[in-house]
Amino acid sequence: MALDLSGKQALVTGATGDIGRAVCRLLASAGAHVSLAYFSDHEGARAAAQELPSLGGCPSEVFRVNFGDAKSSEDFAVELHAKLAQVDLLVHCAASGVLRPARELTPRHFAWALDVNARSLMGLVQALTQVEPGQTALLSRGASIVALSSLGAVRAIPGYTAVAASKAALEAIVRQLALELGPEGVRINLVSPGLVETRALQHFPNRAQLVQVASSRTPLGRLTTPEDVAQVVGFLCSDAARMVHGQTIHVDGGYSIVG
Repeated sequence: MALDLSGKQALVTGATGDIGRAVCRLLASAGAHVSLAYFSDHEGARAAAQELPSLGGCPSEVFRVNFGDAKSSEDFAVELHAKLAQVDLLVHCAASGVLRPARELTPRHFAWALDVNARSLMGLVQALTQVEPGQTALLSRGASIVALSSLGAVRAIPGYTAVAASKAALEAIVRQLALELGPEGVRINLVSPGLVETRALQHFPNRAQLVQVASSRTPLGRLTTPEDVAQVVGFLCSDAARMVHGQTIHVDGGYSIVG
């Protein structure tokens, strides 16, 4: 079934990461007007903004935001209201964290992961739904929100404590938001990929071992790709998923079912 998101206004955070970029491409190819938010990859943001119109989307709005900084997040919310008329699709791919054993984490490490990976989604939803006098809510009725989780939210992974806790918090936040947003016609779901071969994976000190174990234990016999994740995000953004709400969808080739 062809994915048709013609005329939809999408906002993708973490848009310069490998998964975020794949999501942007897929949504634009399906006809959505994709605006993107990023933090540090200026060249990647420029390249994405230039690429997306050629895939079928309109010229993109590009936002820079540091979700680990409260002032930057507040400024981002103001800028969204100034530059966008509405948001029909929100895909929250922004993520960060420190890879250290739990006993080596500082309060700052922990706060950073929670702010970027969990609090940011709640702040975004508040910014898109709560309005000042004279404003209208940006999040449209019938909108779809998709956030990216991780298997670390429910499994122990060496050195992953701060990120794992933040992803578990994110999943809890999404369940609560599903209760609140559902009556307003807004759907929200999570996609939890398996081990994905991305640039972020290069930062794991035990990358080679992780890849070897994941490949050997995945029933479908290969690692998940950013495009695999984007395809499921696209489905959740579409009307075909109109009764999928408050769910965590695992995209991992069956890895998570193996004990």
